[in-house]
Formats: sequence, structure tokens, C-alpha cells
Amino acid sequence: MFYTYILASKRNGTLYLGHTDDLGERILQHKLKANYGFSSQYNCVHLVWFETHETRESAFKRER
Repeated sequence: MFYTYILASKRNGTLYLGHTDDLGERILQHKLKANYGFSSQYNCVHLVWFETHETRESAFKRER
């Protein structure tokens, strides 16, 4: 199972789109700011939407 997801910094704030095969672990990484990048710089840690996909390619295509 693969996921496409959207995180927000706050209500009406900055949005971050991503895809992963482990949604729980990936959200935890964002909250802990484990990787420096766009989401950590703009504090995008609130999951606001996600959907499931059968393949990584489908999740990646949806993210784009």
C-alpha cells in the first residue's frame, strides 16, 4: 500500500505534498524534523489529507 498525503503548517498556512509506503513513520519523521527540507523549514507537521494507492508510481503521479 502506498500513500499520497498533504501536510499543513497551520490553518490556511503552508502546504507540503508527499508520497510514501509507510504513512505513520513518515508523519513521525516530519513531526520530529528528522530530515532538513521544505517541510521542516516551514513547520508542515499537521496531516490534513491522504489517499491510498496500489503502486508507488500511482502515488507519485498523484503527488505531481
